[in-house]
Amino acid sequence: MDVNPAGDQYVHYAHRPLAAGSRHHNRLMNSSGCPSTPRLRPPSSSRLAPCGILAAAAIVALSGCRGEDGPSLSDADWTRAERLEALLSTLAADSMEGRRTGTPGAHRAADFLASELARYGIEPAGNDGSYLQTVPMARITDETSNGPRERLVMEIDFDDWDELPPESILMTESNVIGVIRGSDPDVANEAIVIGAHFDHVGIGTAVADAAGVPDSIYNGADDDGSGTVAILEIARDLIQGDAPRRTVVILLSTGEEMGLLGTRYYISRPVIPIHQTVANLQIEMIGRPDDAVGGFGKAWLTGYERTTMGDQLSAAGSPIVPDPRLEQNFFFRSDNIAFAVLGIPAHTLSSFGLHADYHQPSDEIELIDFDHMAALVDAAVEAVRFLANGPTPDWKEGGREGLETF
Repeated sequence: MDVNPAGDQYVHYAHRPLAAGSRHHNRLMNSSGCPSTPRLRPPSSSRLAPCGILAAAAIVALSGCRGEDGPSLSDADWTRAERLEALLSTLAADSMEGRRTGTPGAHRAADFLASELARYGIEPAGNDGSYLQTVPMARITDETSNGPRERLVMEIDFDDWDELPPESILMTESNVIGVIRGSDPDVANEAIVIGAHFDHVGIGTAVADAAGVPDSIYNGADDDGSGTVAILEIARDLIQGDAPRRTVVILLSTGEEMGLLGTRYYISRPVIPIHQTVANLQIEMIGRPDDAVGGFGKAWLTGYERTTMGDQLSAAGSPIVPDPRLEQNFFFRSDNIAFAVLGIPAHTLSSFGLHADYHQPSDEIELIDFDHMAALVDAAVEAVRFLANGPTPDWKEGGREGLETF
């Protein structure tokens, strides 16, 4: 969540070596100790029945079928909590190197997410029949009072793009996009965009963990690994059920921590025209219960008071409540805001209780409550089905306050 307010903190330092045989070392390392193709493994929890390893790079035939006719998934007998744990154990592993935009760790994360969408049978909606939408960027170095500071800019934001040195151009950064086509001819041309940002802040200043061991990998298990794997589970659920009336776009975006880069690029080149996009729901930081809204299984919606979406979901029985911390301005601090400024009802679902591990190396998978996450994903699946099949949300009077100057 949030544009990185201290970007110069997260430069690349030599990070602590991964202990051979440790929890994170074996996730994505080959026998030589180098990163290998991501693989989805069962959680180590004893609650999981023995099961074969799933190769996340395995591509299934994209038949567009659903339910019993869809792809046979070898983790079908796992609970939702178990699947979420397996997904997040890969996405937030040390070998993903904190998923900072512009780094190999972020590229591995994108490939892993794309392979999961393929495994579920989701239609790809990126470039050239793939799931990856290339987001052209360039590395720019600014001289500041604290010395040189590097930042990334997008081609769509930079007037002098053609004058940049070729070595500064990055054509390696991508959003991961899939689509589930609507079934109702009357509204199939309308889109619901569901999303999360898979990037985090990378490798930075080492901080001693509880055992006194320096850790410089900012894994972002909660921010926003939790939201990213939740979107995977929602997509999986949707494709296996009845087709939605409206089209659902699955957008896993890059560069949120650097200024909503991936989402803003998607908006400039959408799968369904933006004027036909009727709602956006982001999921961010749902890995731990928030006591301010009732704890386990409860989530809050940023900007609840601004549109009819929250009221509609509440009336439908959703355990989603208003954001309890309006003073934090969370409505303006995630990818939803890029849609909202265009007039699209857009919100972020979260259970972030202001824990101290935000943007710290201690944001680790060991602190995630997967049963809580699973309960929120259950609620989010029903919320997305409601948005895809029911009445469209609209702005309340005064709901767009602050957007005109954002």
